[in-house]
Amino acid sequence: MKLLIFGYGFTGRALASRLLRDGWSVTAAVRNDSTRQEAEADGVLATPVAACAALAQTVDAILIAAPPDDHGCPGFRALAPSLEGALGPRWIGYLSTTGVYGDRQGRWTFESSPTNAMSIEGARRVAAEQDWLDLGAAVFRLPGIYGPGRSPFDRLREGTAHRLIKPGQVFSRIHVDDLAAGLEASLARPRGGAIYHLCDDEPAPAEHVTAYAAGLLGLQPPPERAYDDAGAMPAVRRFYRENKRISNALAKAELGWLPAYPSYREGLRAVLAAETSRN
Repeated sequence: MKLLIFGYGFTGRALASRLLRDGWSVTAAVRNDSTRQEAEADGVLATPVAACAALAQTVDAILIAAPPDDHGCPGFRALAPSLEGALGPRWIGYLSTTGVYGDRQGRWTFESSPTNAMSIEGARRVAAEQDWLDLGAAVFRLPGIYGPGRSPFDRLREGTAHRLIKPGQVFSRIHVDDLAAGLEASLARPRGGAIYHLCDDEPAPAEHVTAYAAGLLGLQPPPERAYDDAGAMPAVRRFYRENKRISNALAKAELGWLPAYPSYREGLRAVLAAETSRN
């Protein structure tokens, strides 16, 4: 079985690791030498983006993990001409974001909930989703992704972590290994045009996550401050404008997927254990 990844990054590496163990051949479309070297070090084949369209008809699955730019989805521009009107791979997965829903005022949000993007980035995601859905892809709307090398531990160690307080605010999240497991489950049960949420079971305030991570490191949590404090970065304040609880019920029911890390507590303990074992 062969997988092509367009946008070889944090999630692509996690999925590639799982599939390589199962005997898959994985190829990454790359734009520079540093990504090529990273992919090859992981046991992944590398091909220039300009050449990846020729592979689209020879692989069993394609994962699009690159975000949209000013002109839309770069993966769609590169691959769609070779996929339209053809048999194509048995599975195409497009990684989107729960940002397409905008602010839900803390309500539970399902795949059938209306999209109401509040940013240019979110609007671009909505458009990219539709392009891929029209080609029979499965769309995965994802919250914040964390794992070894990308977690609150990094900011706490660097001294850049903060605890911004906005009463009633919660965020959903997912450990990168759970995300890769969900994608693998979809590969085993492909359904063109499906939309899934892959997230943990417990939406939680970001300040709780930071405080718990600090405790695991034996550190004092950073002081609390209001999310709209003048010192908070504009991008962070925009992030706090959106408040929603993401349901993963459909992915559980249809894909037979269950998160190994149902909350940030299990996930952060696993991240710390993985980082400790590498040192």
